[in-house]
Amino acid sequence: MRRTAPLATLIVLLAASGSAWAAATIEKVRIEGIEDEAMVENINVALSLNDTIGKRLGESRLEYLLGEAAAQAREALEPFGYYSADVQVQANRTGDAENERVEVVIRVSKGEPVRVRRSSLSIEGEGGGDRYLKEDLAAFAPRTGEIFDHTTYEASKLKIVRRLADRGYFDADFTQRRVEVTRAEHAADIDLAWVSGIRYDMGPTTFHQTKFEPGLLDKLVYWDEGSYFHQGKLDRLRESLVGLDYFSNIDIQANPDKAVDGRVPIDVNLSLAKRTIYTAGVSYGSESGAGIRMGVDRRYLNSRGHKLSTQLDYAQNRKTLLTQYRIPAFKWLDGWYTLAVQASDEQTDYIDLRHIEFIGSRSGQINEDWTAVASIHALRERWAYYEDEDGNELDSPEYRYATFTYPSLQADYLNAPVGSNRPDRLAGSVLLRGGVEGAGSDASFLQAHIRARWSREYGRNSALIFRGEYGHTFTSSLVGMPPSLRFFAGGDRSIRGYAWREVGPRIGKYALGAKNVVTASAEYEYYPGGGPWGGAVFVDTGSAFDGGMPDLSTGVGIGFRWRSPIGPVRLDLAHGLNDPDSQFQIYLNIGTDL
Repeated sequence: MRRTAPLATLIVLLAASGSAWAAATIEKVRIEGIEDEAMVENINVALSLNDTIGKRLGESRLEYLLGEAAAQAREALEPFGYYSADVQVQANRTGDAENERVEVVIRVSKGEPVRVRRSSLSIEGEGGGDRYLKEDLAAFAPRTGEIFDHTTYEASKLKIVRRLADRGYFDADFTQRRVEVTRAEHAADIDLAWVSGIRYDMGPTTFHQTKFEPGLLDKLVYWDEGSYFHQGKLDRLRESLVGLDYFSNIDIQANPDKAVDGRVPIDVNLSLAKRTIYTAGVSYGSESGAGIRMGVDRRYLNSRGHKLSTQLDYAQNRKTLLTQYRIPAFKWLDGWYTLAVQASDEQTDYIDLRHIEFIGSRSGQINEDWTAVASIHALRERWAYYEDEDGNELDSPEYRYATFTYPSLQADYLNAPVGSNRPDRLAGSVLLRGGVEGAGSDASFLQAHIRARWSREYGRNSALIFRGEYGHTFTSSLVGMPPSLRFFAGGDRSIRGYAWREVGPRIGKYALGAKNVVTASAEYEYYPGGGPWGGAVFVDTGSAFDGGMPDLSTGVGIGFRWRSPIGPVRLDLAHGLNDPDSQFQIYLNIGTDL
């Protein structure tokens, strides 16, 4: 006959085990004793407790997680070189048995860090004498006496592994890879050794495409077959192919497993991009009025890689047509031979201007930072003003004509491409052009125009921007110079707070253009919390002038900034301090300003 326990006994047993069945909710996990954000984040990632915040846990599960927390926190500090941290875990309970809440406080004392006691680094084989690999070994961190930080150690090791591959040591491998940490002595001993094997050379380069005539792209291969292998050579080839804008996909592969006599064959697999690009849009300017913009760009016309593009900007008061025929240039510098014709017709309240210009140019990429364009220009220009110097409207304006043929040289500099991680960027351009009277030009002149822009970012929150411009014309016949060869000031990217071309010599209230120009700008941008929305304050000053000291016009203002998916958006409201035509000017810009 089965015996049953008395009811009183069952009640006692349930009460005794109640602590194991009780439930509590972890409300918060707080870490004290460490200020380093990276360490705190690593501890939070390692703690299993953080995965249960807001959940009700049984007492046994809670006690287990609290017990594991100390070990997890200590282990999370080891990558930073702290192997003997003291960790105390405290659970602060509030509420009643049915609604108990727990705040966990983890107090951490990092203790004495582990430092590098000995570091043995070596490369055997041909790579042992490589200058760049020697520099990497000498710069290996952490150094003797420094804290053994795992991230720093792995980065230094990976740098050498990549350098070996980039410089053609494809057979390189570790012969020794060991770090011994002695916790009791707070010491780490590093032993790393590689055998490099031979250094491979550049083998034949094969382009896999069917559009362009054989041998055309071979001109981009600037190295000799049999020269030493370097990944930088392939990177430059990729940049050259991207610059052609023929291809939607470029895949360059070095094949050391197919090497013959130490020469690595290179395969370049290319996929053609869409042949024709059509563009269309609307435009509006205070001077030009409403308009439309249309364009067509043929990426490649034939098997020789020639290009043709046409752009039309048709507005109420100003029309511009530009057509360019480009031929790839591979010798000396990557670039283009270009034949272009540009025509414009401007009919505003103060000027009737027609302009046609023929241009022949050769552009080239000098190095990573510099590009240059050498060109010859032939222009014909006709213009007339509708007002006299006193601002009185003319019944029959007198047309003026100018013919100029002149050479031009422009160099552009950019030390940090858009999207790089450099906090500072410097961009600028230098333009030199000049003509001789009687040699295709109505007047002799020499003109220099220099522009520069420097910016520095301070984290994701703010940026400081300076911009400057200087131009000077050497000529004794400014009256004979057409408007397109004169300097103007005022407007966006010049002096905000004034209308486009407002500042400088005038006929009535309209600009004539000048021999010289000087402008400067300082701007500060701020993005609260590093987000996409921000604001700016700025001051611009400058003038267009014919001689003597410039009569500076200054403008101040505020701006709205948005880091949009299509690029930076800038909306500025500016006020001129020196008798502007209008008290306020508004400017809108979309896209990177460099």
